[in-house]
Amino acid sequence: MPSHPIAVNTAPAPASPAIEPEQLSPPRHPPATAPPATAPPAPAGGSRDLSRSAPAAGDRRGGSPVRGLRRALRLAVPVAVLVAWAVGSETGLIPARILDSPPTVVDALGHLISTHQLQDALSISLRRAGVGLALGLAVGLVFGLTTGLSRLGEELLDATMQMVRMIPFLAITPLVVVWFGIGETAKTVLIAFACTFPIYLNTYAAVRAIDPKLIEAARVFGVRGFALTRRIIIPNAMPGILVGLRYSMGVSILALIAAEQINADSGLGYLVGNAQDAFRNDIILALLLVYTVLGLLIDLFVRILERVLLPWRATVVSA
Repeated sequence: MPSHPIAVNTAPAPASPAIEPEQLSPPRHPPATAPPATAPPAPAGGSRDLSRSAPAAGDRRGGSPVRGLRRALRLAVPVAVLVAWAVGSETGLIPARILDSPPTVVDALGHLISTHQLQDALSISLRRAGVGLALGLAVGLVFGLTTGLSRLGEELLDATMQMVRMIPFLAITPLVVVWFGIGETAKTVLIAFACTFPIYLNTYAAVRAIDPKLIEAARVFGVRGFALTRRIIIPNAMPGILVGLRYSMGVSILALIAAEQINADSGLGYLVGNAQDAFRNDIILALLLVYTVLGLLIDLFVRILERVLLPWRATVVSA
């Protein structure tokens, strides 16, 4: 079978067009623009986003007329009592031999301040109350945590504490004098005895009120022993402990009055005793006013302490 020759194209290939240098650079794109912002979809069911419309907690508390009204309500009853007292004294409904007028009491208070009797007595009394309160808080906290955390501690201590707390601290004053004399030690022991039981009872109740599931969850994550007490038990029991602190601080002022009747030659109780012997009702009323201011300062201190230590605690009181 005859073979046919295969034709081969030997013509040169056409030359490719020349590439300019600017054609080697990457293509230029138009500048990117941010997509238009779109509003988030509305929640299903037509409900509003409360996180956007509700004011912050600080906005509700700050500078509103409601806060001024609350302060006015706090002052309403004391101001009403003072007005009634002043009107009764001026009209003769309240004889001066029974109750001096408010201006007379203010003058007596000014005299105590100008002669530095009040400042000296107040510093001494606060030192006595502070030392006794510290001792009472230490004993009450330790015993409260022990009986609250340990079944054995409860069996050993709680019954005794419940019996001893029923003894009025005024009733043990003669025994304190016999045991510790008539010096500063007797006054400190009496105040400490009175301050122990409020903090003990509230600490014990607060520890026992902690949810056991919370403690179990902490133990699952390996929190045990002292770390469990420090990180779980004490923070959760802190509201009850602060209630006990408020009661104990108030009781320390009450016990201070009784303690300074034990052969005291200084302090607020000493001034009250001298005024009683001299039938100076105006000085007695002025010193009672000082005690009321101390109680107000104690309450204010504990409230500030609650805000610092318990910022997470919600309130159930409506605005």
